[in-house]
Amino acid sequence: MKVQRQSRLASLCLGLVALGTPILFSNVAAIAKDCTQAQKPSANLIAGKTKPMPTGATSATTTGTIVEVAAGNDSFKTLVAAIQAAGLVETLSGKGPFTVFAPTDKAFEALPKGTVENLLKPENKAKLQKVLTYHVVAGEVTSKMVKPGNVNTVEGSPVKISVNGGKVMVGRANVIAVDVDASNGVIHVIDQVLLPPNL
Repeated sequence: MKVQRQSRLASLCLGLVALGTPILFSNVAAIAKDCTQAQKPSANLIAGKTKPMPTGATSATTTGTIVEVAAGNDSFKTLVAAIQAAGLVETLSGKGPFTVFAPTDKAFEALPKGTVENLLKPENKAKLQKVLTYHVVAGEVTSKMVKPGNVNTVEGSPVKISVNGGKVMVGRANVIAVDVDASNGVIHVIDQVLLPPNL
């Protein structure tokens, strides 16, 4: 997976208000504080042994933030647009660390017709934030640390991690690339958009 380095936040801040958390709930400050102070990944994701990388998966390293890595990859144009509309760049450009399950453009295209367009409307900002933060886990969790079980997302609802014969799934989404490093966390690429149960 090719990950291009982008210039720092100055060039991105023209509106990429990304995948982080704070504006999701009414208690904005508290959520932001909780996320940025999280130094350890959820205990539910820690494994005693290494899980194999999914077939066809790749890894890459970059010094950019999670937001910059996403903005620098052509597979995440829709994700970046959603991040922009949700107003979530500051948290995921902050210290973190975070683990992000990032849906590709094809994953967004697979949603029912009109879903993405509706979520991007200003009046649906809260819903969009819930969807995006359901893809984020506080703490940095690499593929070697993953184990089956439920893990709490930043959105507040748990998502199920399953491992079967080296195939890793998050909810109903397949993990298709792992361990894309960022300066404030890690990205794992998935082939479906995760929808929180309480949406």
